[in-house]
Amino acid sequence: MDLYVTNPGPIDQSVLYDQDKHVSSAVWEGQERGALRCHEHTSKLDQWALTQKQLDLVHKAGFGYLRLIPAISLDNPLISALVERWRRETNTFHLNVGEMTVTLEDVAFLIGLAIDGEPVMGVTYTMCDTICERLLGKAPDHGSTSGGMVKLSWLKESFSHCPEDATMEEIERRTRAYLLYLVGSTIFSTTTGNKVPVMYLPLFEDFDQASKYAWGAAALSFLYRALGNASLKSQSTVSGCLTLLQCWSYYHLDIGRPRLNQDSIHVSFPLVLKWKGKQSGPTANRDLIFYRKALDSLKPSDVEWLPYINIDCRIIPEDIKRSLILGRSKTMLICFDKAERHLPDRCLRQYGLCQSIPEDVQRWERKSRGVDGGVDLSGKMELELNEWLNRRLNIVEGDEGVDESEYMQWYMKITRRFVGRLIPLSSEFQRMHAALRDIAHLADTVSTQGMDSQQTESVTRIRYIVHECLRDQVGTSMLASSIPQVEHGKRIRGKEMIRRKSNGKRRRKDDPVQCHAATEGDQSQLCGAAGEIDYSQLCLTDAEVDDLQLCHAGGDGVDAQLHTTIEVDGTLICHPTDEIDDDDTETCIGIPGVDPQVCHAHAVIKGEAQAVPDSSLKTGEDVEQHNDYSIVV
Repeated sequence: MDLYVTNPGPIDQSVLYDQDKHVSSAVWEGQERGALRCHEHTSKLDQWALTQKQLDLVHKAGFGYLRLIPAISLDNPLISALVERWRRETNTFHLNVGEMTVTLEDVAFLIGLAIDGEPVMGVTYTMCDTICERLLGKAPDHGSTSGGMVKLSWLKESFSHCPEDATMEEIERRTRAYLLYLVGSTIFSTTTGNKVPVMYLPLFEDFDQASKYAWGAAALSFLYRALGNASLKSQSTVSGCLTLLQCWSYYHLDIGRPRLNQDSIHVSFPLVLKWKGKQSGPTANRDLIFYRKALDSLKPSDVEWLPYINIDCRIIPEDIKRSLILGRSKTMLICFDKAERHLPDRCLRQYGLCQSIPEDVQRWERKSRGVDGGVDLSGKMELELNEWLNRRLNIVEGDEGVDESEYMQWYMKITRRFVGRLIPLSSEFQRMHAALRDIAHLADTVSTQGMDSQQTESVTRIRYIVHECLRDQVGTSMLASSIPQVEHGKRIRGKEMIRRKSNGKRRRKDDPVQCHAATEGDQSQLCGAAGEIDYSQLCLTDAEVDDLQLCHAGGDGVDAQLHTTIEVDGTLICHPTDEIDDDDTETCIGIPGVDPQVCHAHAVIKGEAQAVPDSSLKTGEDVEQHNDYSIVV
């Protein structure tokens, strides 16, 4: 059997040390969170009526190309599937073909922002009034602020139309408001709704100075942090420059890529513009499960490692060309308190270089340093700033003599190879239960004659453990049969419905437990009914027991019965249950002269099967159950 059928990785957890927090762990256990809610607020950007003087100021500040990018319809399921592959330990996507990431080079080509310059950093604010009054000439009303953030809607309503006879001071104020709206709705979009921190506003006070900041590096740092947060299984939203992420996928991966209604040969700059306008293709009918399976089965032929190699270099601005070398800089990306590592040595094939085994990634703690207002972060991030200042000294190079097969052998050990299961949970449960029954049969039929006391005790303990496991599986089987499997669920047509973290309505406590008979091909003979079980005449001793079988002999509903069929010394014993008793439940397991903790010899069980919340179910070894309900008998 393929190891990855039961263990999707990582086999070596030295790299992906946060696997237990990652969403892929929850998906593997059947805990679907659905498509993420994607936060990007670009739909109303075209409602800003900028004058020519304003456009000149926007271009002077370094945002002339970002302004050209229209609102592009986001493919939430595609973005959600990519997030499931993102690892914040390495700031890369872990795919079957190796690691890939959005690099500084991608940022420069796709959205045309500067990837070289001063770090985007300044003073934090917890109030908006003073800074808005000084730089915008107007303070927002109380309902338009939240701490150090201001609503995008207030900026648009107050500053989107510039009078023709406006003074230069008024033009500059309205342009600053537009730039704050622009970055707040695109590269620095947050999950808090339509708000943007005012801490970016002072960076637009001088338009010439604004152009000297590395806005592209800041946008990538912000996106890295947003992807890292969204990759945690506790999250249900994602923010950042999602247009950049989606178009990066279109250029690099032949998955979900729409067919264009225009000639793609005539490409404009920035390269995101290739995907503007109406698109055709079946993308509207693709959901998260489709994209997840596509990424799980990704082939080398599905990857474009060098998507920009045939782009006409004449459309690339000269300042962008001069900074492209930094696309291979191993450095720290900075956006105020967000500092994220840029690790091009982990995806050298995106630069046309041979991939070798990369260096270990130094663990770093992601801190939020801007809680208090009036804090200048430059004094708290010396190490990160020094890395950025030395960015040109850390350009990674490739080695032509590298054998990439060695890299892939190493990579397959440290990566999470699959997100979704190759075999459904229901099938894995059936196979596991069949194996347990085989072990139980061997343990029950083995003869203890001639064994010493230690060997006899070991056999007895094996019997006890395996029968306890089988008994626990009764609850799991009943639950598994009552929860709809995603693989067989109805595919949602059109844009996948975005839902909050929920696996559906929970059963009411007074709902009856449904009895599910075994379907064709289901080898499990476990009963799914709630009924009283009386094993007062059942005795498992060290004598030979030829067979132990738990079978479903009743019909549908709660009146179904459990029959325990035991063949001892050639005698067939079949003991049906008595009537259901809702008031009494007790269990007694023991055998005279033998430790009851290590044997399952004489059982007197009288109880009922009932659904209880998972939090109340505790086993002897405190085994955690990863289901909404479990069954105890």
